[in-house]
Amino acid sequence: MFQPVSLFVGLRYATAAKGNAFISFISFFSIAGISLGLMSLITVSSVMNGFEQTLKTAMLDLIPHVQVKQTANSQLHSQSLMAELKTKQQVKRVQPYLTSDVILQTNKELVGVRLQGVFENYENPVEHYIYNGSSERFVSQKYQLMISRYLASKLSVGVGEEIRVIMPDVTSYTPLGRVPMQRLFRVAAIYDSNSEADTSLAFADGQSLARLMRRSDSTQYDVSITLHDAFSLSEFYEEMPNLKKQYVVDDWQSQQGTLFAAVAMEKRIMSLLLGLIVIVAIFNILSALSMMVREKQGEVAILQTLGFTPTMIGRVFMIQGLYNGLIGTGIGVFFGLVVANNINEILEFTGLSLLGGASLPVVFSTSGLLMMTLVSIALSFIATLYPAKKAASVLPAEVLRYE
Repeated sequence: MFQPVSLFVGLRYATAAKGNAFISFISFFSIAGISLGLMSLITVSSVMNGFEQTLKTAMLDLIPHVQVKQTANSQLHSQSLMAELKTKQQVKRVQPYLTSDVILQTNKELVGVRLQGVFENYENPVEHYIYNGSSERFVSQKYQLMISRYLASKLSVGVGEEIRVIMPDVTSYTPLGRVPMQRLFRVAAIYDSNSEADTSLAFADGQSLARLMRRSDSTQYDVSITLHDAFSLSEFYEEMPNLKKQYVVDDWQSQQGTLFAAVAMEKRIMSLLLGLIVIVAIFNILSALSMMVREKQGEVAILQTLGFTPTMIGRVFMIQGLYNGLIGTGIGVFFGLVVANNINEILEFTGLSLLGGASLPVVFSTSGLLMMTLVSIALSFIATLYPAKKAASVLPAEVLRYE
């Protein structure tokens, strides 16, 4: 005989074709519920991981991770500080940093953005995201702009066209009084990072921006620090303990931290809501097993008279419930991986693309998949404990008295 005997009997009950139709119906929907819940959970969490990863790699690559600011009372000397920072292990690149809030104006529209300077002989962080145009023209000529694809569409401009840059924070005297500094810039390139930065960030060649801001002394620029890992800020500050004491320091967490916190919170809420589908399916396992224990009391009593101990009886029903949980989990994980890996093709086939032709980013987390699988199996096992206990407490004499 198949050993152990509890496993043999439990699998026979779980795979039996005949029996109470209502119990079979509930068992089927418990398996289907676990499968659909896990499939949805894996798909949504993978897409959310993709969005979070895109946000980290694209947006944080365009803005400084740490910014050392120049103030009226500070004694910041950019070149000496940059030389010191380049020796630190956490630092990926260091460069001069100029930025200002400006208004971009065309004949059809105007929009407020953060204008960031890019200096010659330093790495251009936006070069990898150029959609149209050339970075060479941007560096070699004066008064050049790089704007995002989103801003280009909103302002209705293309490469080679002019945009008026208005700087409200810097003014000049004219016969009509004090007016904001403004200058025509030409669009040298259009970039597309598919991140939140596209809506509010533009780039100008550093020297032209410095002239517009009236910052003639290149040694008195702010300093932009990009780390190898943007999330290792605490380690960087430990490596530079006097940086915050000597200078005015800002970092990406104070500027964009709320955005990343919102994405993480949305991811947790979505996971919780979809996890409830799995929990409801687990309760179906509990109810189906409880009804089966009541229906199979006669068979349980006969098994006890044949030598089954209460522990063995309990194991029979635990194996039956765990079987449903394992089948549902396996199906859910398989279809979850298939759907998530082909989500863009599925959306295109069904005509439900919501991003104007853009593809959804998908990133699988091995630890996350393993956690969801183990939690589903563990909950399935826990759901079998109460019915198994009830089955183990059946008294053969009471049940068989009138048989």
